[in-house]
Amino acid sequence: MTVLEEKKEVKTVEFYDVGEAALKISYGPQHPGTGHFRLVVTVSGDTVVWADPDPGFVHRGEEKLAEYKTWITNIPHLERPVILDSAGIQYPYALAVEKLMGVEPPERAKFLRVIMAELQRIASHLYWFALYGVFLGHTTMFLWCFGDREYLVDLTSLIGGQRITHAYFEPGGVRNDAPKKVPAELVREFSRYYRMATGKELSRESDDFKKYSQAVCEFFDERLNDYWDMFFNNELFISRTKDVGVLTAEDAIRLGAVGTTLRASGIRFDNRVNNPYDAYPQLKFEVPVGSKGDCYDRAIVGFREMRESVKIISQAVEMMPDGPVKVKQHPINIRVPAGEAVARTEAARGEMMYYIRSEGGDKPYRLKISPPSFRLLPVMKHLLKGEQVANIPPIYWSLNYWPVEADR
Repeated sequence: MTVLEEKKEVKTVEFYDVGEAALKISYGPQHPGTGHFRLVVTVSGDTVVWADPDPGFVHRGEEKLAEYKTWITNIPHLERPVILDSAGIQYPYALAVEKLMGVEPPERAKFLRVIMAELQRIASHLYWFALYGVFLGHTTMFLWCFGDREYLVDLTSLIGGQRITHAYFEPGGVRNDAPKKVPAELVREFSRYYRMATGKELSRESDDFKKYSQAVCEFFDERLNDYWDMFFNNELFISRTKDVGVLTAEDAIRLGAVGTTLRASGIRFDNRVNNPYDAYPQLKFEVPVGSKGDCYDRAIVGFREMRESVKIISQAVEMMPDGPVKVKQHPINIRVPAGEAVARTEAARGEMMYYIRSEGGDKPYRLKISPPSFRLLPVMKHLLKGEQVANIPPIYWSLNYWPVEADR
């Protein structure tokens, strides 16, 4: 049977009739960390003639579950679909509930939210590039990313109390304030790596939270120069990603791309700028964009975003005012007026959007999450068509798709 004799595939594969039998295979990551995901790939020889993303393996029923928990007790479970960017998925929930309540978080809370969101954007991108390196045969990238990520996670833990998931954002502000002092053992451990990256010694005042945060930003900004030489300007990486998986600006808009995928195609859209919220309007940063929209551009946009996140954190730490970090309210059983609200933020993978409806009780009547990964599925299907099987890994990982976030 030739490819053309498969009636269901005729419209898709008519340009790829190479005289070989079509073969359907299941392809995709099966891992407790990244989540299970299957691509049903139809190949003719080593050419992908059709790709069907098959999500749903890690569906957790988050939206329905939210109807049975209170506005506050919803917070810990809503961050579970994307634990490496838990601030990203919590942020619009807090903003949407605040719209319904008609409350404004204190200024200090706005800056703490931004700091936390940008720390987790960097940590999420490092996770992305670590796995990207492994799948392109560059395991050094994996080791570097996870090593350097520790110091960002430590800073996150200082603020939120936990390394990965922290349930830090809440309607009306944040759960707790940042500490004034950093534990001495943390400063001692970090000092050696700071000296290695910058060639300088930590100051004696580095146990101060503000100075320690600035030192971490300086450390990572210097380390990014090494990342460029080691990975992004590496012939292995360039040869596997340049001119592979090209997504034009027109197709990016038509298919509903978001985040680094959209911006790599030349579309300068970022909710932190286009629909600003909290402290972002007070901060100066660039929105990196690409020009060609290939796998290389998508990675470079992500790389440049990490530099911009360092700038944002550094500014926010300096500008953060004193004062309370949340409005006074009942710690668990708040009641939210009836109504509907939508909130959009820029999470690590792109636009994260919530629709919430309240009937005036202590629980949401309806909660809908529109995560960025789910909106990348049509893009993935489009880009894989006509590619060689060997190009599936660089295309898949260039999208920074996270199955658990998409399935939620």
